[in-house]
Amino acid sequence: MSLGSAGVITILFSLNMASVLILLSLSPSDSYSISVKDGFFNQTDSNQSNGTNGTVDNSYNNLLSLKILTNSLENRLQGAASMLEFAANLSEMRSMPNATMLNTTLETLHGIPPNSDLHKRMIAQNVISYYPEIAGISFIMPNGDTYFMEPYSLQSNQTKNNLAFRDYFQGAIASKNTYLGDIITSTSSGLKRAIIAVPIFADSTDKSGVLTGVLVGSINLSLLNNELQSLNLSQGQRIVYVDSNDTKIADSDKRFSANNDESFSNLRSFQNAIEGKFGSTVEQVNQEKMFVSYYPMDAIQNRWIILWMDAAY
Repeated sequence: MSLGSAGVITILFSLNMASVLILLSLSPSDSYSISVKDGFFNQTDSNQSNGTNGTVDNSYNNLLSLKILTNSLENRLQGAASMLEFAANLSEMRSMPNATMLNTTLETLHGIPPNSDLHKRMIAQNVISYYPEIAGISFIMPNGDTYFMEPYSLQSNQTKNNLAFRDYFQGAIASKNTYLGDIITSTSSGLKRAIIAVPIFADSTDKSGVLTGVLVGSINLSLLNNELQSLNLSQGQRIVYVDSNDTKIADSDKRFSANNDESFSNLRSFQNAIEGKFGSTVEQVNQEKMFVSYYPMDAIQNRWIILWMDAAY
């Protein structure tokens, strides 16, 4: 499996007034140059310095792999955010939503009808088609009411019509910038998702102007699970992604991947990574002594943690 993917994504949106060509170039996440002189390996956990040469070698190799995973994941989340930001700045998306229509259909359709405001829906459909990490897109009104969801099946299955209570909505409104929310269970799909929210302004150059809505993209975490589980790890090794609230995002071990109640906040490695540190240590994980390498991942304004646990160190 390749830990990163390079390339150029070209998207053609066919709209009534014009065709918008988006050329998004993503830096290859597997092209990072890592060397000792960069200081990458100069930060070590105090426990590591007391280990054997084999333990130090394990730490070196694990941290190198974690850095590659971190860069790849950061690039993918930033790529999704950039795609949503571009879509939010298109004139068709910035045009005023039809609040009058929404008021008549919100309770019955959980948004506007499927054949309404097609320019906005078409943009959302194309982003989903060309960026598989984004499982769904929602347009949320400034008061939190759902204007539409794509695919429409998400809208028809929605169980809450107003999403003003979500942290991603509040964060995007307060910061007036792209916001990566906490891991949630979607009210439309019932699946665990990471959410990226982008505020939409009538004038794309004036963030103090009229807010017309918030464009929201839900990240398909099952892709991250599948990728971790496809890694050729040795027996007793496990890699997990965890958010800053101790919610597991993805797990390389299928036996534990469905366990959403598993906690890592009591681990020294987790606490160190939350503080922005990286390194390795030996500690108890699920009542088993393990060698744990840890690395923080900063994406947008949020922080995720990557842990590599090895019982056979």
